[in-house]
Amino acid sequence: MAVKLPPILSRLTSYTHAHLRIAFLGQEIQINLMSVFVTLLAVFVVSRVMKLMKGIRDTNYIPGLRVPFQPLAFPGALIPTTWWNPGMYFMWKWRSWMYKRYGENVSIVPFISGVPGIFTSNLDVARQVSAGGHKSAFVKPQTASRALLLWGMNLVAADGEQWRKHRRIMGPAFSNKLYQQVWIETAETYREMISAERWADKKVVDIPVIQTLTFKLALLIIGRCGFGFSFDWSAPPTAPDGSMSVQEALRVVADSYMISTMTPKWVQNLPFKKLQTIKTAHDQLMAFMQEQVIERKADIRSRSSGKTAKTGGASDAFTMLVEANEEESGKFQLDDEELIGNVFIMLFAGHETTAHTLAATLGFLGLYQDIQDEVVQQIIDVVGWDREPTYEDYGKLDKVLAVFYEALRMFPAGYILIREATEDTVITVPNPPGQEGSTTIPIPKGVQVMVDMVGVQYNPRYFDEPEKYKPSRWYGVTNESEAFSAFSIGPRACIGRKFATTEAVCFLTLLLRDWGVKSVLRDGETKEQWRNRVLDANIVLTLGVTDVPATFTRRERPT
Repeated sequence: MAVKLPPILSRLTSYTHAHLRIAFLGQEIQINLMSVFVTLLAVFVVSRVMKLMKGIRDTNYIPGLRVPFQPLAFPGALIPTTWWNPGMYFMWKWRSWMYKRYGENVSIVPFISGVPGIFTSNLDVARQVSAGGHKSAFVKPQTASRALLLWGMNLVAADGEQWRKHRRIMGPAFSNKLYQQVWIETAETYREMISAERWADKKVVDIPVIQTLTFKLALLIIGRCGFGFSFDWSAPPTAPDGSMSVQEALRVVADSYMISTMTPKWVQNLPFKKLQTIKTAHDQLMAFMQEQVIERKADIRSRSSGKTAKTGGASDAFTMLVEANEEESGKFQLDDEELIGNVFIMLFAGHETTAHTLAATLGFLGLYQDIQDEVVQQIIDVVGWDREPTYEDYGKLDKVLAVFYEALRMFPAGYILIREATEDTVITVPNPPGQEGSTTIPIPKGVQVMVDMVGVQYNPRYFDEPEKYKPSRWYGVTNESEAFSAFSIGPRACIGRKFATTEAVCFLTLLLRDWGVKSVLRDGETKEQWRNRVLDANIVLTLGVTDVPATFTRRERPT
């Protein structure tokens, strides 16, 4: 006979059984969740191993780096360069050992995210993948041009037939007429700088950061010769009516380019003073440039009909670009957004390159006085102590050009060229130095080949003692020579090359004739230690040099 429990004990027993069942069920759920997690982890690991093996196969088993993320894409580009993540700076920081260990072509295969690629420091490979043309199997991927499209499609971002259309219009704007104007405006800006900075009565000037001068110089020259604006060294940041001046808007936009391209629109609209200043500058400059396009088109049409135009046949690049565009018709004509996009890419890429390279040049010359003395002697031989240098002197000042070239070689502004295979193809890779012949490497569709311009400029195949600052490499080399590759190579080489070198040669000629440049070393510091401490790379839109200090001492002129 069953024993009947009291009601209280019966309820307690039922509760205990239910609690045990729930506890058991919870344990079962925990066990199931753990099984799911382990299964998902195993699937993830297997998928990453398969991705890694496919990437190694697609890059033809070329030796190289096996990393979590593609170094130039999110999130790898945001993580500092470390032993496990190449990051944005690996081409600079690892330049002394990476190609020595793996050869001139290095595969980088990510196993978590990103496409596999081959990084090359070989110019023959670079020419094969960057030549372009309708027969080329390589194109610039859209992801590589995203940061260049803030103001509209342009020559640097375009590819294929679209690039040829932009090049057809841009070419006529870069002429001797423009370069003569660059020389004149650079000389005038140099004199303004001396006056505005109150150097006229000083014998010694300490410059904590040379870029504060060179960026302002480059911005003013771009403003005057690129846009045709009457910018002034000491102009206030506000217009007479209290609004932001065009010159100040141009400076703000140039300084904040990466914020504008890398942050979402909703972030840029947040009510923070800096973000609002950037937005105001961007909106004001865009509206102003749209008005300028309309005005210049009207002026050009007035000239063609025999009427008096406001610009009076201006020689700035913007006007000549609009003029060349007006002479075209149909499919070759650029729209207003493309016109503005081309002028602005010249501003951002051009003024960064010139400013940083001038700073690096003066840093090297301050360190190596013997090279500086040699350059100054040529300046005196060509121009003398008192004559005003002219554009006609440009070709005779090859040593001045050479010191700028060598600084750009060591800090190549366009540090990477990215191309992606649109179909299964091959590249021909020269064998290592000392070995005859070449090797053919299959490149499957979708694989990227990246030309590491830092690697190219430090490749001992092309330069003896590549880590050494030796401007003599470029003595006698013409401005158009392909021996100098830091402005890129082939038909897509930098269209603003002579714009930049004309500005640089004029400025350096005037500055070095008047002032001696000296680097200030710390107590007990060697030249090599100073160089390693100060002359380091800084990557934004382009590769430049970190802040460079110097002391300028007025030269004693012979009586």
